[in-house]
Amino acid sequence: MFEDDTIAAISTALGEGGIGIVRISGKAAFEIADSVFRSARGKVPSHLPSHSIIHGEIIDPATGSTIDEVLLSAMRAPNTYTREDTVEINCHGGMLPLRKVLDLILEKGARMANPGEFTQRAFINGRIDLVQAEAVMDVIRSKTDASRKVALEQLSGGLSGEITDIRDILMNICAHIEAYLDFPEDEIEMETEVSLMERTSGLLMRLDRLYDTYEDGRFFREGLSVAIVGRPNVGKSSLLNTLLERDRAIVTDIPGTTRDVIEEYLNVSGLPVRVIDTAGIRESHDAPEQEGVKRSLRAIDEADLVLAIFDGSDELHDDDLRVIERLKSKNTVHVLNKSDLGISASNYEMMAGEKPVKISAKLGEGIEDLKEAILKRALRGDTEMTEGIMVTNIRHRISIGRARDAIMRGLESFKEKRPLEVVTVDLRDALQNLGEIIGTVTTEDILNRIFDEFCIGK
Repeated sequence: MFEDDTIAAISTALGEGGIGIVRISGKAAFEIADSVFRSARGKVPSHLPSHSIIHGEIIDPATGSTIDEVLLSAMRAPNTYTREDTVEINCHGGMLPLRKVLDLILEKGARMANPGEFTQRAFINGRIDLVQAEAVMDVIRSKTDASRKVALEQLSGGLSGEITDIRDILMNICAHIEAYLDFPEDEIEMETEVSLMERTSGLLMRLDRLYDTYEDGRFFREGLSVAIVGRPNVGKSSLLNTLLERDRAIVTDIPGTTRDVIEEYLNVSGLPVRVIDTAGIRESHDAPEQEGVKRSLRAIDEADLVLAIFDGSDELHDDDLRVIERLKSKNTVHVLNKSDLGISASNYEMMAGEKPVKISAKLGEGIEDLKEAILKRALRGDTEMTEGIMVTNIRHRISIGRARDAIMRGLESFKEKRPLEVVTVDLRDALQNLGEIIGTVTTEDILNRIFDEFCIGK
């Protein structure tokens, strides 16, 4: 799982830039740096105080040639990201100098880092827990300011602290019950039994609250999938372009122009939205259009939310009714487009019981109302969901669900006066599942699955 060696990698994005960073971490980091770095003033990396930067050059010892002019940062354990000795070499930001510097460092004894290995070492060395390690990539991948805030809350230990507190209380309850198992001649007093059940029930409520935040929380982590659907020529592509504030989809008066799905990300009040423009849904004998309709129907099935768009100025068509029938079981916002041309009364009758959003994609009217409707429908009306602790990761939700179920079984056993051994088995099962979230209980398989998703150099 973990090797006590020295690793290195390019830690900045590929391509050209002002600077690029090669990171080295491990017990030989300074020794390797000493062998390739030269300072005009004769300074040596291993003699530098921690968290200092010096100017110099990376030299190939075999030829004496200069590879790049650099700034070298020296950071000593344990006050580093990995809690190991760390050297970061700031090169000119091109792939050739970065690659040549990295190759030289690897030649001098470092090993190429695996994906996420720097963060994995931070976890193994106790600087962060597993939830915080996973939040690192959530921060990197965040698409809006709100999703960044949710990720930073996890990185700062918000969820970890809540899980740890629940786990500590549960451990105390287990210890209390097991004390009676060690002295079977003593019976649990009624007052003590009631207190233990109340405390355990309180933990169950806290886990319920965390579990219920997932559906909203995952939207901030993964993005809300929104499909724009409707019959041809109702303004789906125009709406996409208006939402994005640029011409992304081709718009013509010819029905069936859009033949394939088009995906783009949109920021709706901080919620990252993956909006999907689909081909018009209608009966067609044209093979490419038929395939487009199939993909539209698949997008409906896979979307978290559907924007069903209708031509509000026109009477309902049979194809409109097919769309309505298809969306009966979907989370849907009904949209009446072309409001600038007037709204047909029949469209109101069709949507009895649900007020549609009236817009003009052409003029940009009603778009803010539509965004508000998307946000409310996605977050079940709570637009302040980024405040407080949220569960955004399916791994965490599964473990919380298992812990919750185990506690429920333990409480049931308690109420039915089953042997205390049965109660403790369930409560210990809950502890196991909560421990897997923060990494106090883990396996190599879990770690590999988590860190394999990271980029190399992080």
